[in-house]
Amino acid sequence: MTIPRTRSFIQVDVFSTSPYSGNPVAVVLDGTDLTDEEMQRLARWTNLSETTFVLPPTVPEADYRLRIFTPQGEVPFAGHPTLGSARAWLDGGGTPRHAERIVQECAVGLVTVRRGEDTMSFAAPPRVREGALDDDDLHRIVAAFGVTRDRVVAHQWVDNGPGWAVVQLPTAEEVLALEPDFSLIPTAMVGAIGAYPDGHRHRYEMRTFAPGIGVPEDPACGSMNAGVGQWLTSTGTAPSSYRVSQGTRLGRAASIEITADTDGTVWVSGAAVVCVRGTIAL
Repeated sequence: MTIPRTRSFIQVDVFSTSPYSGNPVAVVLDGTDLTDEEMQRLARWTNLSETTFVLPPTVPEADYRLRIFTPQGEVPFAGHPTLGSARAWLDGGGTPRHAERIVQECAVGLVTVRRGEDTMSFAAPPRVREGALDDDDLHRIVAAFGVTRDRVVAHQWVDNGPGWAVVQLPTAEEVLALEPDFSLIPTAMVGAIGAYPDGHRHRYEMRTFAPGIGVPEDPACGSMNAGVGQWLTSTGTAPSSYRVSQGTRLGRAASIEITADTDGTVWVSGAAVVCVRGTIAL
């Protein structure tokens, strides 16, 4: 039996400037010599949408390698854990190879993270699947959401690793009113987005549902917003910069900034605040 040793442990609240109103991520700053089962056990125990483990990089371009676990399994990429882990790594004394950026290695490849004065931003990785949903998938989602097909403005695969699909509804109000029946979509990774009226501080309300990885509703999802941002800005449906509200139905107050550069790179930005510093025996 492996003898536990003390490791640095940090929890970061991501995508909210109000204390404890965003999406928390638990970060173990030294995951060296932990087995997959030990990582998974901790992720089940924290019961957060994600728990991450920082490891030495395997390529010279990266500052560190990150493994990301949900309560039910490992995912190749996730957005709020990327920002939260970068903040935790810096807080724990990490020094990036390049002052203007941090390079994270994870299962989808290298992800660039920029550090702002009050925010962290990551460059959206390429989507591994895109295009409209097929009729069967859309039918199941619509049935689970309890809406009629004519209320769906548009739909798309926006998968950058976790398996995301999204449906666009006409209004933020309709998104907030959803009461999904997960028995109809037990393995789904799906979001819903709807617009606020002109003049609102946020352009959209987003909700993301991930029963497929044991997270019925994610309070604030960077990877979903990344894929949706690539879709909406590339088609001209949304402007090159906009804000998304998320977590409202869960009593959170997440605010996510999406910005598309002229070269098409989409950046996902938000606050990342260290809330817990300590050690954990693993």
